[in-house]
Amino acid sequence: MNEPQQKWTETIESGHSLFQLNLKEVWRYRDLVLMFVKRDFISSFKQTILGPLWFFINPILTTLVFTLVFGGIANLPTDGIPPILFYLAGNTLWGYFSTTMLSVSNVFTGNAGIFGKVYFPRLVTPISSIISSFMRLGIQLVLFWIVLGYYMFKGEVHPNSWAFSFPILIIFLAIFSLGLGMIFSSLTTKYRDLSLLLGFGVSLFMWLTPVILPTSLVKQKLGSYGFLADLNPLTPIFECFKYGFIGSGDFSMPRLLMSFAFIIVILFAGIVVFNKSEKSFIDTV
Repeated sequence: MNEPQQKWTETIESGHSLFQLNLKEVWRYRDLVLMFVKRDFISSFKQTILGPLWFFINPILTTLVFTLVFGGIANLPTDGIPPILFYLAGNTLWGYFSTTMLSVSNVFTGNAGIFGKVYFPRLVTPISSIISSFMRLGIQLVLFWIVLGYYMFKGEVHPNSWAFSFPILIIFLAIFSLGLGMIFSSLTTKYRDLSLLLGFGVSLFMWLTPVILPTSLVKQKLGSYGFLADLNPLTPIFECFKYGFIGSGDFSMPRLLMSFAFIIVILFAGIVVFNKSEKSFIDTV
């Protein structure tokens, strides 16, 4: 005899749309966001001697090494910008992007224990990572402005009105980090190999971004394929930042707008993938 087909009286499932950020719910959990920011800040310098001073030490050491190796030994051009200022500007922006993107990409695997025990909007964790990185960026921008002031006093650099666009540049840098991070965070729940390759990929991506090599040099070496240098969405942001504060750089408004448009597409793609993985990641992580 065939058994009667069971009928569920109640079905519990996520009511979130794949395109929904649900920021209103995140705002209700703002205390948790602040707690995660505090946790990230403390854990970064726990059991260290110099503590937050590493915010200054890291970019200083990296800039000095780049200046010595690439500016001194390799004698690479910097588009007429003082080498220390050129590499410090690139390291400041790149440090924020890479730190934030890698942190967001570890959201699911790094917080699986918490996610499996209590409910809260999963978007809380990547947002807290972005805010934590903002604190680091703010300190490093102070260092950059101090060095910039020195070269302005010497009359070697001449900022212009595009310098006031830097908050918009930082916002889109954060959005790009968030979008890419959410995509990789979702993919690494099923394919752990990606987490091993991501660090290498980020290091390789730095060479395609005007952190060490100026865009003009890359275009010169590529010849007729120089347009490929502009396909990197970070390039217009970095060049606009340098052009505004230093007065030199391969800046183009149309390329900057195209970069913004591409970043928005990446953000929406990240939201869709993140929301889709959020519903089932605990079964695979």
